[in-house]
Amino acid sequence: MNIGAFRSDPAMVTQTVEVPASTAWPIVLAFGIMLVVAGLVTSESVSALGGLLAVTGAVGWFRDVFPRERHELLTVSPEVPAVTTGRTTIDRTALAPDRHRIWLPVEIYPISAGLRGGLAGSVAMAMLAIIYGLVSQRSIWYPINLLAATFFPTAGPQAAGDLTRFYPSMFFLAAALHLSTSILVGLLYGAMLPMLPRRPILLGGLVAPIVWSGVVYSILGIVSPVLDSHIDWIWFVISQIGFGVVAGIIVSRRERIPTWQRLPFALRAGLEQSGMRDESHHGGEQ
Repeated sequence: MNIGAFRSDPAMVTQTVEVPASTAWPIVLAFGIMLVVAGLVTSESVSALGGLLAVTGAVGWFRDVFPRERHELLTVSPEVPAVTTGRTTIDRTALAPDRHRIWLPVEIYPISAGLRGGLAGSVAMAMLAIIYGLVSQRSIWYPINLLAATFFPTAGPQAAGDLTRFYPSMFFLAAALHLSTSILVGLLYGAMLPMLPRRPILLGGLVAPIVWSGVVYSILGIVSPVLDSHIDWIWFVISQIGFGVVAGIIVSRRERIPTWQRLPFALRAGLEQSGMRDESHHGGEQ
């Protein structure tokens, strides 16, 4: 590192410091390696693209270092800059007297909010799936049979014509899969939405559905070839957004509670029973 000085004004001396030049090639190399690994579980084209990016990033990075390392000059001000802020007050997180550190997030949604949001979202998704079946195949049983055949291809017919008929076994399999998955995602929403408290519908209704729709699109051909050959991706994304919006609204409308890691699971789940918490003698308030 070289420190030099030049005089741009007779009354003022400005110092400069020579530092390594900024480069984005390490990020390109890391992204390429990630795509190479992701292609092992998706497709060969993803690995090919990752290999091309990795080689490009490595070559670009080495050219910034060899045969001579690139540098740039930064101006050093002799005066210490004043730190300013536009905030009038500083928000401080209250710390309980019996704690030496605080858990984040400070407030979360109860588990019951995630359960209700998952159930409400499952109804919204089921209605959109039924509409899709009526529009595309003129049968409400088509999306139900397709969902069951996705995970149990030997449990029923796989031909497109047979998927429009009612099969009791396929119906109960699809209902169990749909409810269990929706409840799990609803619980995930209850834990995820406090991370973006000002825009819960944006996170739950748009960002999250688009992200996992992209993940499903990249791996569905390997996980379930039956669903991959029949799925309509436009309706799939619409149904995911419908689930996310409804579940996000239901969860975000519940009152958030403090983070209670030390309390029993039954109380964190929203259940109430005499003796589970301390009650005063004045009106039964906590």
